[in-house]
Amino acid sequence: MKCPKCHSEMEVVKMESGEVDRCISCKGLWFDILESEKFISQAKILDTGDAKVGVASNTIDRINCPACANMPMIRMVDSRQHHIWFESCPSCGGRFFDAGEFKDLSSHTLLDVVRDMFTPERK
Repeated sequence: MKCPKCHSEMEVVKMESGEVDRCISCKGLWFDILESEKFISQAKILDTGDAKVGVASNTIDRINCPACANMPMIRMVDSRQHHIWFESCPSCGGRFFDAGEFKDLSSHTLLDVVRDMFTPERK
């Protein structure tokens, strides 16, 4: 599988509760349908990427699903933390999180509230 953002290879990361795909370059994470909820407690172990790289990757937001070939993904905003922007496939239900986003999603702090106040609307 190729990363939908930087087109590098994705590596399979094996965990006790299953497998997740992680880009070897930008460290973005691919989750099959409903997998992100299953792995949220292990976010700090899985999301090893640099959050600054993830923020830069947010500018690449018109991507195709790595599992469904040319299916355009939907640009999403987390309902609890509006500064977390991820992509979701309307066909297979997979989700792609840029480096740092999944780890950020796993906790909600005062800093997240401040970030939400200054995050522009996703267009």
